[in-house]
Parts: sequence; C-alpha cells; structure tokens
Amino acid sequence: MTNKSVDALSCDRVSLSQKIQIRQAQLKEAGLLRQREKLSVTRGGSDKPAMLFSVEGVDYLNFSSNDYLGLSQSSELVEALNLSANDYGVGSGSSPLVTGYSQAHQQLEQRLCQITGHEAGLLFCSGFSANTALMKTLFDANDNVVADKLIHASIIDGLGDSKARLKRFLHNDLQSAERLLLKYQPQALVTESIFSMDGDRAPLQALSELCHQHGAWLIVDDAHGFGIDAALANKACAVNASLVDIQVVTFGKALGCQGAAILGSQALIDFLVANAREYIYSTALSPTSASLALAAVNLTQTSIQPAMTLADNIAYFRQSCATAQLNLSGSVTPIQPLIIGDADITLKVAADLKNSGVWVGAIRPPTVPKGSARLRITITALHTRSDIDKLVSALVLALE
Repeated sequence: MTNKSVDALSCDRVSLSQKIQIRQAQLKEAGLLRQREKLSVTRGGSDKPAMLFSVEGVDYLNFSSNDYLGLSQSSELVEALNLSANDYGVGSGSSPLVTGYSQAHQQLEQRLCQITGHEAGLLFCSGFSANTALMKTLFDANDNVVADKLIHASIIDGLGDSKARLKRFLHNDLQSAERLLLKYQPQALVTESIFSMDGDRAPLQALSELCHQHGAWLIVDDAHGFGIDAALANKACAVNASLVDIQVVTFGKALGCQGAAILGSQALIDFLVANAREYIYSTALSPTSASLALAAVNLTQTSIQPAMTLADNIAYFRQSCATAQLNLSGSVTPIQPLIIGDADITLKVAADLKNSGVWVGAIRPPTVPKGSARLRITITALHTRSDIDKLVSALVLALE
C-alpha cells in the first residue's frame, strides 16, 4: 500500500489513515518532509540580547529569524507588553464585529495610516490570513489579476479561492508585466516589496506608473519591508499610499511581534469589514497584541539605531562573503540567499552548518522553483561581527 501513490488509489476508497501514511512517505522519500524543532531561546539579558537558541541542549547561532531589528527581545517592548496586559487583559474575547474591537485596535490602525498615508486599516491575526482574506473577498470569477511569479503562497491561495483569473509575469520584469496588463486589462497587479526567498525588491515606482496607465490597482505585500526602510536608505523607497492602492503589513517580521494589517481607502476597508469572512468570523487580534505592535511601530519611527546596526551588519556580511569568495545574490536586504541548486546538497550543507553551531534554513521546492534550493540566510540587528565571522567560516567549510 505504501508504494502506491494517492492518485493511483483515487478510484478506490482510501481511508484517511492510508492517505496520511502514503503522503508522508512520499514527502520523506523526496526529502521534503517538514517537521518541527522545539527551541529554547537563550537571551543574553534585556541589556544584551543574543541571537541564540538551543535544541536538545545544543546551542545554535540563529541566522533564520525574520526579527530583523531584534525588537522581539527589546526591553521597551517587553515593558509595553506588560503594561498593555494590565490595561486590556490577554485576549479580545470575541470577533471584531461583536465586542472584539477596542481602542487599542483603532489606535494601531490610525498610527499605521498616519505613517503610510492610507485612509484606513484593518487588523488580522497573521499576514497569511490578511492576504487570503483580501484576495478572496476583493476578487471573484469575473476579475483578472496579474501578479509577480514569486508572490507568497498566501496570495496564491487567496486568489485560488476567489476564482479570479490569475496571470503571473516574470519576476520583477516590467516588460512582462506590461504585456499582461495590455492583454488581460486586469483589475489589479499584485507584488511584494521585498521577496521572502530572494531578498530582492520590486520596482514599485515603475509598477505604480504602469498600473496608473492601465487603470489597475497596485497591491503590495509589504511583510518583509515594513519597518526597515531606514536600513535600506538610498536603495529603496518606502511603500506608502502615494505608490500603492493597498498595502499589507505584518507585525511578525521587523516589528518583532504578531498580527497584520490591510491598509487602503476607507471604501476598501468598509467593504472588507462587511464581507471578509476571516475578519467577521475570527476572534480579533488581542488588544494586548495590538498595543504591543503600536509600541513597535513607534519604536521604528523614533529610534534609528537598530536599523543602522542592521545596515552595517548586512554590509559586513556581504563583504565577508566576497572576501571568502562565496557567491551571494545582489540582495541588499536582511534576506541573503545562497543558492546551491540541488535539494539534497542544500540539506547536507545546512546539516554541516548545524554541526558547527550555526542554524540556517534550507529552502527547497516547492517553496522555491526546482533547481534553486538555497540557504536562506537572514541578518539582524542583534548579530555581532563575531557571529557573522562564525557564519562565514562555517559556510566556507560546509561548501568545500
């Protein structure tokens, strides 16, 4: 039974237990079986946090975190969490349209709009739910949507649920995007600000101009860009209402906490409040989480030091890799992929790095295209030069 595929058994009744067993065996054989690792975070103390965690008693340097500014360990945010829990308790108690929408939620939405220039915002418990809710609520089978080839899985899933006709242009290719805009006259074009696996940025200014020319909305998933613009000075422009019609920001990356928001026109947000099932039928983001995210947003606006440290660390890592003749992509963001190609070799390199006490994510298909398996290295403001030196030395040994 385990040697047969699920498809081969599709004409016969397959129990759920059989289905699970077969699929897991297939994934394991292909080297694609995903499993969790239980981590214990090692903090250096509030005065000196560190990018360390342990697994089964072994310590590792963490180069897989999206906590780009290190705010998840910020003493200011730890204090803000405690204060907001005292004010609001730890849960929202119901969905937003019942009694789950509070002053904390409204203040966060208003602050995000103040920074980006959008008219209104709507909070969700995760970036995935925000993207899927937006796509499946805004579009239907009568709509055409064009999107970058490398858009996030949450956008793809949401568009699939919407039944809209999706056409994807070559990654960051303006000519390809314009061809699809001319051919399909879509209602919207969807892209990301910083792409989660490649670390490169979308040409937002040019895409914005194209969308205006062709009467399409520009929708940008700003998950990996929001909050780090100061670290990318002169290399990128901030995503805001002057460039995009809809902006999705998440709080679990540079802000170091949890949740997400859709930002856009008041008419859009009113429409989503009335129609987005993920919003209507889900318990609201806790007011404590909203208050914490507000504190994180404010910290990115008032303290530039974490962003400057992040920028220095990125530059130091890239220079160190160049000196060691390690071929990185052209990314200037915290996401620094080292593309290996073969999935099995990528797994072996990642395992060798772990043996050296360095934890780096091994990203394989279907998360990335076949033949582009890579180490997804992420640099943060909490890494030290000593940390980066250890990573580069371990990479050199593992890739010999």
